[in-house]
Amino acid sequence: MTKEVILNYDDLLNMLDNQLREPREFWEGFYSNRDKEIPFFKIKGPDENLVEYYENGLNPTRVLEIGCGPGRNAIYMAQKGCKVDALDISQNAIDWAMERARKDEVDINFYCHSLFSFPFEPNSYDFVYDCGLLHHLAPHRRLSYLEVIKKALKPNGYFGLVCFNTDGALDTSDWEFYRAGSLNKGIGYTEKRLKEVLAKDFDILNFRRMKKITQPSEFFGEEFLWTSLMQMK
Repeated sequence: MTKEVILNYDDLLNMLDNQLREPREFWEGFYSNRDKEIPFFKIKGPDENLVEYYENGLNPTRVLEIGCGPGRNAIYMAQKGCKVDALDISQNAIDWAMERARKDEVDINFYCHSLFSFPFEPNSYDFVYDCGLLHHLAPHRRLSYLEVIKKALKPNGYFGLVCFNTDGALDTSDWEFYRAGSLNKGIGYTEKRLKEVLAKDFDILNFRRMKKITQPSEFFGEEFLWTSLMQMK
């Protein structure tokens, strides 16, 4: 039997990963039933804040979307003329996204891959977009999450984020997740806590609650989410 030894930073991260649920299995189950009453399952259109960014002048050429789910935002950005690489850890999500992209006749590079092991050319993206990944990451993965995003972005590149506020999930302390051995429904970030995570590496250009969009609509929006557009320092 291989001895469990922590010899480096990656060993430490892997040990902490093993204290919590295995994410791939969870998300495969989450996306296995497309008829679930999940807000963004029924909506094919993009996040309302993402549309606002583009309407206000954001014009990236190459985009990385992390945690793309069924592909709503990736498809929108491809329709705006962007070359899009879109990642999700769930093959069920990627299959769904590819079906939607084919139906909408857009060309997107979809990958069933973890952000932390995805091979990309450093400093190659104008824009990285995350709708819903950060608040489901274990606290020990936040630092490597930010490092990967900074490595992926071109100098002065942009980062867009959508994540739970405290109406979306509880404002649980980082240590409590390890005491409980569970991420529960994710992390609900206060404005102060989220800005503390982001402000060291990014200039925050826009920070607000997502607007509630009454359905049916061509856009998605729920008030239990923060939205932010940032530029790398």
